[in-house]
Amino acid sequence: MSFTIAFSGKGGTGKTTLASLCVRYLKEKNLSPILAVDADPNSNLNECLGVSISANVADIRENSLEREKNIPTGMSKPDFVKYEIHRTLVEASGFDLLAMGRPEGPGCYCYANNLIRKFIDQLTTEYKFVIIDTEAGMEHFSRRTTQKVDLLLMVSDYNLRGIRAAGKIKELVKQLNLKIENEYLILNRSPEKIESSVSDEITKNDLVLGGTIPEDDEVRRFDIEGKPLIGLPPDSKCYIGLTKILNKYIK
Repeated sequence: MSFTIAFSGKGGTGKTTLASLCVRYLKEKNLSPILAVDADPNSNLNECLGVSISANVADIRENSLEREKNIPTGMSKPDFVKYEIHRTLVEASGFDLLAMGRPEGPGCYCYANNLIRKFIDQLTTEYKFVIIDTEAGMEHFSRRTTQKVDLLLMVSDYNLRGIRAAGKIKELVKQLNLKIENEYLILNRSPEKIESSVSDEITKNDLVLGGTIPEDDEVRRFDIEGKPLIGLPPDSKCYIGLTKILNKYIK
């Protein structure tokens, strides 16, 4: 059975950066096979991982509505969807990547979504670890898969607004009835000493702090130069900080 780690947080907190570095961590620990899932409609996990994508699951959903045009003669719709999902999968060095794409537009997608959910659930069982970069609201993740999440890491900047946003994500997880085994707050770009006002806000939002990650100029430099963040140097403060956190929860 696969171990699923999901990263969530409002835009700009660094969740995609941390998701990509989590893939690197697992690769270095020889914990393959690894599936990275980009469940954020604003897909850029592939850029952090240094791979290109040509299609996503949303494209499969759209194409399935025009089955007379798109499904080859003699192939059933379920077989077509399964084939397309595997064709969309990007195979990289040490991991695979599946991009979910945008939410639904106008039209009836129930049948297509049920097929997609079924085959993605089957697909994830083929991997030891599944890393999911979710949208802030988690609804996209809820629509796309029924599998449980073993570890949810809610990423926030070092400010009260970000912590409140993480608190809302936790509440939304309850409302959506997602299967979450463990959930922790991660403070990104954080000083070593946490101020009392920040600690109080964490407690007020019923969050458990899983760890902090310091500001890292290397992350900013890689972003500006357009380099994949998975290639950060081994002494990167961000990567070392995430490694310390993951060491506590991944054995």
